[in-house]
Amino acid sequence: MRTLVVSLAVAAVVVLALVVFVARRDRARHSPDEDSAAIRRAGADQHRHDAQRHAASGIAERHRNPPST
Repeated sequence: MRTLVVSLAVAAVVVLALVVFVARRDRARHSPDEDSAAIRRAGADQHRHDAQRHAASGIAERHRNPPST
C-alpha cells in the first residue's frame, strides 16, 4: 500500500512540474507587444473592410434603376 501511495505522489509531482514548465515556457514565448500590434492591425483591417463594403453598397444603390410603374 505504501508503494502505491508513493508512486501516485511521485506521478502527481511529475505532472505538476510538467504543467509549470509548459506554462512558463508559453508565457516567455509570447510578447504582449506583438499581441497588441496584431489586435490593432486586425481592427484596422476590419474597419477598412467595413468601409469598403459600405461604399460599394452606396455605389450600387445609386446606380440601380428606379422601378417601372
